[in-house]
Amino acid sequence: YDSVTIDGTLSWQNQLNEENKPFFDISDGIFVNYFWEEDDPKLSATVAGDRKFDVYMGIDVFGRGTYGGGQWTTNVALDVIKKDDVSAAIFAPGWVYETKQPPDFQTAQNRWWSLVEKSWGIVQNYPKTLPFYSNFDQGRGNHISVDGAQVLSTQWNNISSQTFQPFLEYVDDSTSKTIEVRVESMNWFMNGSFKEASFNGGGNITFKGTLEAGASFSTRLFSGQLLMGPLPIYFTYSVNSEGNSQLGLSLEFSSETEGKKKLFLTSQGTNQFSSEVLMPRRLTTPDNAPGWVMQEVSIAMNGYTLTEIHAVCYKQQPEITNTTEYFAVLGDIKISTSSKNTEFPPSTSWIVNGQDIEWGTSQGSKTLSLKISWKPEDEKGPLFPKYNIYVEKLSKQSIRTLRGKLESVREYIGVAHIEAFYVSQLVIPSDTSSLKFIIQVCNVDGASQNLDDAPFFQLDVQSSTNILSLLFGCLPSLVKNIIAYL
Repeated sequence: YDSVTIDGTLSWQNQLNEENKPFFDISDGIFVNYFWEEDDPKLSATVAGDRKFDVYMGIDVFGRGTYGGGQWTTNVALDVIKKDDVSAAIFAPGWVYETKQPPDFQTAQNRWWSLVEKSWGIVQNYPKTLPFYSNFDQGRGNHISVDGAQVLSTQWNNISSQTFQPFLEYVDDSTSKTIEVRVESMNWFMNGSFKEASFNGGGNITFKGTLEAGASFSTRLFSGQLLMGPLPIYFTYSVNSEGNSQLGLSLEFSSETEGKKKLFLTSQGTNQFSSEVLMPRRLTTPDNAPGWVMQEVSIAMNGYTLTEIHAVCYKQQPEITNTTEYFAVLGDIKISTSSKNTEFPPSTSWIVNGQDIEWGTSQGSKTLSLKISWKPEDEKGPLFPKYNIYVEKLSKQSIRTLRGKLESVREYIGVAHIEAFYVSQLVIPSDTSSLKFIIQVCNVDGASQNLDDAPFFQLDVQSSTNILSLLFGCLPSLVKNIIAYL
């Protein structure tokens, strides 16, 4: 960081020069202090020579002495830095959130990053490699779903659950938008009932507004740099919509020899779009995922690069109703090299252990705390990014009656992004005889293992008599410690 000079003095240079270059020469780069002037990026580039992109000119988004003023004029500094061909270090873009910029965080966030895009072009390009998957999860929400079925209906936060976020376009004139597009982590209330708005995780993209018959609305989701090879790739996406609201995907490709090409993916035949239309096949969705439709299509575009993915809102033709209301949810999107279902290692190929087991009571109910850990028997086996954790509370009656497969409720209790999970004070019903903790393995492409085939850890519930014996057994030492303390 541009702070101490070679003579040991705290003196911000606001550029790369001979006073701090010896530090730059033995490090990966320099973060130049924010008080630089218009000529400093150019002077720094000259001193850096062929390492000019290792010079990061600092911009304080709060605007504290920074060139251009930061905040809604951050692009002033970015324009100068880009012109002089060095790099930029953007400090504290959380200014948008921390100062509660109107009208709301998401709109202000898109507006601020649009300044960066206008100055420097696209700041994020993905997909670049396959598989690519996003359920638009922001790592927070008030519900969680797995394959279209809601498994949790309470507020939660877990930054590790974030996936790729769409780079939504900001439109200055909000009156020109007929459809509001938002990345959401909530349930929409529609037609007198809650509409479960997530297909996987707690996020989605909602499209809500009005749309006339024959009209359409398009917005960018991702800008990519995915080079297409000789084998086809598969697009899979999930949609939940109201009435005759339809949601498709528009894909843009580019080739140095063939130019640009557009493909439109839609579940309903239509001739209102000029691009080539492909109709995906409809995949089977679980019975407990009402309203969700999964589509899949294969695309062969050898030599082309996938550059953009757009969502397209339109109405089914002919019109089922005369209403102009539009509502649709995009649950997730996957791009992969195969249409085959993910093959997960069987439950027998995992080593699962329970540690630090602690029984207790809370408000008259029995509780359990423990650490569950697991690892594949084959240490060279595939790595997985996520594990959903469930618990089955098995009663004595269910064991006596069924003998075979136990048809008990599987309760979702959390998610792990490492091969361990901590259960804290799990309340156990009085008639529970054993607990079965199920580890549902999830792949990078969004697929999740069937719960019946997933690894698990089973634990017999300690009886009340044993708990009392344990407590009374601790009393002598407890009394001794109290007497010693007194």
